[in-house]
Amino acid sequence: MAGFTTHAEASGLVYHTADTLALPGLRHGFSTRAGGVSRGIFGTLNLGLHRGDAEENVLANYRIFCAALDVPMERCVLSKQVHRSGVKIVLEGDAGAGLLRPQDYEADALITNVPDLPLVIFSADCIPTLYYDPVTRCIGAAHAGWRGTALGISARTVEAMGRVYGARASDIRAAIGPGIARCCFETDGDVPAAMTAAYGAEAAPYLTQKENGKWQVDLKAINAHVLRRAGVLPEHIAVSGACTACDTALYWSHRRLGDARGSLAAVICLR
Repeated sequence: MAGFTTHAEASGLVYHTADTLALPGLRHGFSTRAGGVSRGIFGTLNLGLHRGDAEENVLANYRIFCAALDVPMERCVLSKQVHRSGVKIVLEGDAGAGLLRPQDYEADALITNVPDLPLVIFSADCIPTLYYDPVTRCIGAAHAGWRGTALGISARTVEAMGRVYGARASDIRAAIGPGIARCCFETDGDVPAAMTAAYGAEAAPYLTQKENGKWQVDLKAINAHVLRRAGVLPEHIAVSGACTACDTALYWSHRRLGDARGSLAAVICLR
């Protein structure tokens, strides 16, 4: 599987890009918490508008991040995530939804083929995933928490790109960004039960039971497996090794910080 590149700018901004998505006509990035203007518990690059941070700071953070990615901030389309598997088709009329004007939809995945329309998803341990088909020139972005992972949201995004735009899974490039890793994602039995119900014995390599009866679950690996099952080629999938819960100096982690935190964002845009 392919890897990631970290970009550290003189301004202090730090973000990641996936090698699989480093292609002409495409811009994308996975944020960290470094390089923004927010202060206190939101310091410094908080991209969550509804965390309690000052709106002017969050909008300034969007300007900083979007400028680094060379995407139009005022046209960003934000997801309203509900830990399900709905996929929204994003159209020209959705430009700015969720950021500069209210959004009237709920969706954990967004897809579009409209240029200069950045798709934005959020995370703070959940797994951010981005998609691009260079043949039909369509993109997708999906938020995969454990519920969404069990519901197959990664595969549903790929399937939607095929159904709506004619994309073939074998042409799609995918990136699985920074999120909580197996080392820190300790759960009760409900999470492995959901994965087993969804994927049967195929889930077993990604589930480890500890001596205390708790389980450790590798959500990134399960999403990569789901993408391969959907027909995405292994060499077209980049998986970040970063664990958000291990490194709270660089990432927001709900498990480690609770509700007193900001949000990470992953952005993808056709140019």
